Amino acid sequence: MRRLLHRPVAVVALIIILTIYAVGILAPWIAPEGFATIDLQNRYSGPTWEHPLGADELGRDILSRIIWSTQTTVIVSVAAMLFGSLALGVTLGLISGYAGGRTDSVIMRLGDAFYSVPTILLLLIIIATMQDRVDSVFKDVEDFTGFPGLVSSGAPRYFLVFGALAIFGWVGMARLVRSQVLSLRESAYVLAARAAGASHTRILFWHLLPNITNLMIVVITISLGAAAAAEIGLTFLGIGVQAPHPSFGVMISDYAQDPTNIRDHPTLILYPALVIGALVLSFNLLGDVLTDVMSPRRR
Repeated sequence: MRRLLHRPVAVVALIIILTIYAVGILAPWIAPEGFATIDLQNRYSGPTWEHPLGADELGRDILSRIIWSTQTTVIVSVAAMLFGSLALGVTLGLISGYAGGRTDSVIMRLGDAFYSVPTILLLLIIIATMQDRVDSVFKDVEDFTGFPGLVSSGAPRYFLVFGALAIFGWVGMARLVRSQVLSLRESAYVLAARAAGASHTRILFWHLLPNITNLMIVVITISLGAAAAAEIGLTFLGIGVQAPHPSFGVMISDYAQDPTNIRDHPTLILYPALVIGALVLSFNLLGDVLTDVMSPRRR
């Protein structure tokens, strides 16, 4: 952390990421209005005290919609990273590198299969074909638990989008973890742990995993940016989180459909595009700096 804070680019990127994520987490408390609040008397109004960034074609506050859209991006990107890169990628990479042999071949060939197909196309197919079934499952959960509002809150779409991203987001992490485990599994401390009678699980998660966390942090940082961009892209194509629930993809898609919006009200697209660009660029810059800071050979 001390080395990282001496890199101005990393500090700026970290501040931007933390600010955007804090805004997303605190959206219910800091958003001036709800994401679907309509005020037709203020259609296309410019910046005012009431609407600091103006209002759209339905009089909805642009600042509020950006804040709520940030929450959507935070939820989807973090969930996709946790279930994809961490849960699947790290576990399968550890098992593949440590076990070797047929287990390694099966896991890596499975990863090659996922990596070789057009990801966006498969994501489109999965989300388009599964959304009705996922909605039905959540409705059954509502009826069984007696907690209404799961479907109306958009939870099925959030679950479907980050679930689909997680399915394809584990391959890069698994390959990285496997390559490191292959070089570490014959180390002296691993051999000593085996001789002392340590279980395979203890060796994997207590001895090997802590020694590859440096590289994992870099991959996780880049994965968060990639997941955020993928969520926005899918929503822009019409199969991600959809209206009335907020998303940067929905905002850009809605405002870009009419060419007059781009000509007469360019800020409707400019504001969400700036937030998206700042977030993804910050993740990539932070990942590059982390690679230099955490790699002994590149310090």
